[in-house]
Amino acid sequence: MQAQIDIGFEESVKLVKALPSNQLQKLRSEIDRKTNTVKSEGLELLLLKGPVATKKQLETIESNRQRINRWRHYRQV
Repeated sequence: MQAQIDIGFEESVKLVKALPSNQLQKLRSEIDRKTNTVKSEGLELLLLKGPVATKKQLETIESNRQRINRWRHYRQV
């Protein structure tokens, strides 16, 4: 059997303030765990939807790295 109660924000705050310290700590850790899960999911989605380099762009980057490394080598000599 389930019962559903509609509680406003102010009433929720009063209930939380009335909790014993051990239950308050459990509630805090549960909220933190939920918040961290949402943040990590958001970061994962951001990275998955981000731009992706094409093969040609990667080749250009590698070529530029090689040229810079050669330039550094000649400058040191």
